[in-house]
Amino acid sequence: MDGSGLYSLTEEGERESEGGWQRERAKDESKRSARKRNRPSGGATRLSSSSDDDDEEEEEEEEAEEEDEQAMEAWLGADLQDLSRPSWCAVPSLRAREIGCDSLRFVRRVCGARGLVQRLELQGRLERHTGCVNTLHFNPSGTRLASGSDDLRVVIWDWASRKAELEFDSGHKSNVFQAKFLPHSGDSTLAMCARDGQIRVAELSATQRCKNTKRVAQHKGAAHKLALEPDSPCSFLSAGEDAVVFGIDLRLDRPANKLVVVKEGEKKVGLYTIFVNPANTHHFAVGGRDQYVRIYDQRKINEHDNNGVLKKFCPSHLVSSESKTNITCLVYSHDGTELLASYNDEDIYLFDSSHSDGADYRRRYKGHRNNATVKGVNFYGPCSEFVVSGSDCGHIYLWDKNSARVVQFMEGDRGGVVNCLEPHPHLPGLATSGLDHDVKLWAPTAENPTTLKGLKEVYFIYIYIYCAMKDVILHSNPVCKLLFKGSASVTLKINK
Repeated sequence: MDGSGLYSLTEEGERESEGGWQRERAKDESKRSARKRNRPSGGATRLSSSSDDDDEEEEEEEEAEEEDEQAMEAWLGADLQDLSRPSWCAVPSLRAREIGCDSLRFVRRVCGARGLVQRLELQGRLERHTGCVNTLHFNPSGTRLASGSDDLRVVIWDWASRKAELEFDSGHKSNVFQAKFLPHSGDSTLAMCARDGQIRVAELSATQRCKNTKRVAQHKGAAHKLALEPDSPCSFLSAGEDAVVFGIDLRLDRPANKLVVVKEGEKKVGLYTIFVNPANTHHFAVGGRDQYVRIYDQRKINEHDNNGVLKKFCPSHLVSSESKTNITCLVYSHDGTELLASYNDEDIYLFDSSHSDGADYRRRYKGHRNNATVKGVNFYGPCSEFVVSGSDCGHIYLWDKNSARVVQFMEGDRGGVVNCLEPHPHLPGLATSGLDHDVKLWAPTAENPTTLKGLKEVYFIYIYIYCAMKDVILHSNPVCKLLFKGSASVTLKINK
């Protein structure tokens, strides 16, 4: 690589991505102008009334199409900021590493480089499961990957060689929703939860076999997520649709301790997700069958005082919303300062975890669709530089966290839904899964950065489906009109 490629991983690719829609729109406008110029004028040629009608209809359709595109761009741009200048350039960074300068920070800066995110592409598939793959988790060193599936089995992969090192029956009676390596356990302990409500622990041997699995807790509904404590090899949390949060300590004879029953007033709130603050492990956040992100402090949960809640967040336009909005997934950033929450039939929102009770969101990430399944969301990058989510359309979206702009858009599952997104802990890449029966591995090896091809078309399909589901039909002409939540001034129209 020479000096001529200095910005090949950064500015050029970003100009391509940002300018893609503008170029397409410019082409469309030039075509419309050309068609208008080529139309014969009324004095030069005498046209039949039917030709006049056809021309008028064509012109109306073109104007409607242009309005649709303008409305789409207005909606997408409502919460966007400008992209910052690239913080990493390939050639200077490589040269500095070669002479021993900044070598410790090299990998971290590479993993958070926007130019490499824009070059992510499919590297391969891990095929072993016979059902949907619902969970993925790298061990702390990043050498092994655990996957769990509707087939009730868990597979431990040597992902680099794409071989299954261990496969075992989870002991669950229904869909495995999560399987995670406990930290500092030498990869010998795996915690699992499932639709049957059981929380189970598998003990793995160094000889690549599963010694046993045992139940350590039981929810009275499905248990979707576990929350690990970053420095503990024996304790973690679980959350279930029964609204209960268990604290589990494997050192005790009775490992499960009920920490809290999550309520809004007197009504229980079933839970889909839970996450421990990595910077303050006494704090954990939960989300589920209402619009609130709730934060608790394990040291002072008093259910007679505000139902034990330390503070809760919600997008302001959803506080009094009559729609039944759920939180399907939430995660803390690498340093615990931010919280990311994905809402069904809505968008992804970023909150500042240090803000006071009732604070509004800081950023909103648009474009994906979250309806068909309990969709995951995650940060990507060592300093949480990006937001990554799957979608019902089968694509994977990556947004720049600060600007909320889409910087990568990839086709994921053929089955139509991507649910799980697991960034590698130390390398620039990630693993994903969904309704397909395989695990997909992604790395930044593409020769050219993405141009976000097809993104606009997916957005229009997304809105059309939303309209059809909501059955919103206004006016006498065949137009479906959707007024998006939180954007009352933006009306989008899609011709049926």
